[in-house]
Amino acid sequence: MYRVLQLLDEREIAECRKIAAETPFIDGRISNPHNKAKNNQQLHDADAGQRSSQLLMQAFTRSPEFREFAFPLKIAPPLMTRYQPGMSYGAHADAAFIQIGSTLIRSDLSCTVFLNDPASYEGGALHVRLGDSSLRFKLQPGEAIIYPSDTFHEVEPVTKGERLVAITFIESQVSDPFRRNLLFDLNEVAALEGLNMAPENFSRLQLVQQCLLRHWADKP
Repeated sequence: MYRVLQLLDEREIAECRKIAAETPFIDGRISNPHNKAKNNQQLHDADAGQRSSQLLMQAFTRSPEFREFAFPLKIAPPLMTRYQPGMSYGAHADAAFIQIGSTLIRSDLSCTVFLNDPASYEGGALHVRLGDSSLRFKLQPGEAIIYPSDTFHEVEPVTKGERLVAITFIESQVSDPFRRNLLFDLNEVAALEGLNMAPENFSRLQLVQQCLLRHWADKP
């Protein structure tokens, strides 16, 4: 249902922080003025936004773990946001469809990439409700959490310091989460045990993987 992965290296983390330190942020409600739950800031400068977005997109593209878990078809340009003392984002579910220029993205998965040390701020946990489970995440710099967009989630109030993250939304080739997770499990088994299997059986497992993906994927 969710996945934590290491996405950015030290150089990329430092570059994101440098962009954030040198660039103005504005009220995050500019992108959704009627959202009363939203109380944060987002990167405003177009050039800085493009540089940080390209850096993060390159990290997503090179990550095999991200591809195998999300089966990404489209990724919204990642946006850096920050929370200072008193800021939060109340419980909400992300919009089903997000317009990015002329492209419409269905938000199957949401992703938060943490950019600063969790010890440098208090509060600010990402709180995700998955069924009866209540999960909180304050990850290390460069780590990302990917979770279903249709779950209630919130950013708890920051009481000290500054929380710096980047967020994005992913449209998956496999929209059904049960099927997507089953394919991910099959891929994990193939990666971990494939070399221990008889070659004929491994080839049969690979055939099952590809047939299910071909049958379940919405688009190539």
